[in-house]
Amino acid sequence: MGKENHIEIIARGVCVKDGKILLCFGRKSGIAYLPGGHIDFGENGQQALEREIEEEMGLASTAGQFLGCCEHWFMQNDKRQAEVNLVYNLDVPELDPDKQPKAVESWIGFMWHPLKELEDVNFEPAELGACLEQWLTQPGGYLKSGY
Repeated sequence: MGKENHIEIIARGVCVKDGKILLCFGRKSGIAYLPGGHIDFGENGQQALEREIEEEMGLASTAGQFLGCCEHWFMQNDKRQAEVNLVYNLDVPELDPDKQPKAVESWIGFMWHPLKELEDVNFEPAELGACLEQWLTQPGGYLKSGY
């Protein structure tokens, strides 16, 4: 199987405080998405999410309840990409929703944004943004995006 058929497996976190959700964004692309990253061989989704938050923010976190799964196909640099996102509730105790979160890595940034206004940012996948409030109260959601 070649690289063109590769599917990324990603753990993503939903951290909501005072009605605001923590978002990550690419500094060049401006696309906002849930924080997290690739699951390495030998770790589960929760472990991967906690490791990624440590690497990207320098902070300890707790990945909690599984909220849902989102299969996402999209175009990037004129190539079709595919990822499976395992979405978990995320607690990052040191974060304050009234202060700008800091990133350890220079290519990304973090921000707080009102959960009810995700359509106002360039959030990907957009369909996932529309599901998050429901998934927080009724975990176990499933979504296909970009097919």
